[in-house]
Amino acid sequence: MSNDQFSAFVVDEENDRFIGRVKTKSMVSLPENDLLVKVRYSSLNYKDALSASGNKGVTKNYPHTPGIDAVGTVVSSDNANWSVGESVIVTSFDLGMNTAGGFAQYIRVPSEWALKLPNAMTMQESMILGTAGLTAGISILKLTGSVKPGDGKIIVSGATGGVGALSINILAKLGYNVVAVSGKDHEAAFLNSIGASEIIARKEFEKEESRPILKAKFAGAIDTVGGVILENIIKSTQPSGVITCCGNVASVKLNTTVLPFILRGISLMGVDSQNYAIGAREVVWEKLAGEWKPEGLMELYREITLEALGENISLMLSGQLKGRTIVNMEP
Repeated sequence: MSNDQFSAFVVDEENDRFIGRVKTKSMVSLPENDLLVKVRYSSLNYKDALSASGNKGVTKNYPHTPGIDAVGTVVSSDNANWSVGESVIVTSFDLGMNTAGGFAQYIRVPSEWALKLPNAMTMQESMILGTAGLTAGISILKLTGSVKPGDGKIIVSGATGGVGALSINILAKLGYNVVAVSGKDHEAAFLNSIGASEIIARKEFEKEESRPILKAKFAGAIDTVGGVILENIIKSTQPSGVITCCGNVASVKLNTTVLPFILRGISLMGVDSQNYAIGAREVVWEKLAGEWKPEGLMELYREITLEALGENISLMLSGQLKGRTIVNMEP
């Protein structure tokens, strides 16, 4: 492979089917942006799986390289704020959506998308966290601003997914009593090991409830799935509780009433990690590198190669992955 060539996982649209495979690409195929980064690690997220399967709401044009997360080393920069050799994290914005993403050995992005890798964090750790860690961090920042450890239980949905698992781990580390909602009965030991004190079966929690308000059980929540589960969380949150919402894998629809909001004064706070301001990201990443660094972080992930992405994307779409999956560009 010549110096201007590199490997990337490319998704092609062929006869109404979307097929991903590792290909050799050239530097000239990268977008004309001002920061060139040699990628060391990326990570697999649900949005990547959607992009790889042809979801036009995520990625409009194909062929395309997904990967909304990347960490690596600056190769060249037209911005004086970045020097060759610096280690940088690039997550979300348009990376991996309609801009060639992190499932490649090189990316070229706008320099304002990048932030410095914290001194107390390795490249590998940063991608075990990735967008999932950033999303969990933003959620926790919003939640802990109003809800303290002694206020009551915190419920986390989608508990074995990246955002859910990291949220449970960090909240438990901060002293919160965390309840996990999961559809995977066989993962009880895993959820207990990362800090869940109680586990509620998803099929029980997502039962339709006609009542507009339920018994108050939770001081706060981090919801990663939406739909009926979020509806029941809202109905079950105690006065002045805070709920953060960051996902819609269950449903984008929300059927509820204003009663929990006006009778209990609860707050529902949306989390948009894609467009979160870079300065605010730096605050979250420093916390993730320090006081919020999850316990046993190196036990929360599995590492794969570019060649194994196709199989793992299928596993993610069928709900068979847990924790975090990172992609090593230099196996």
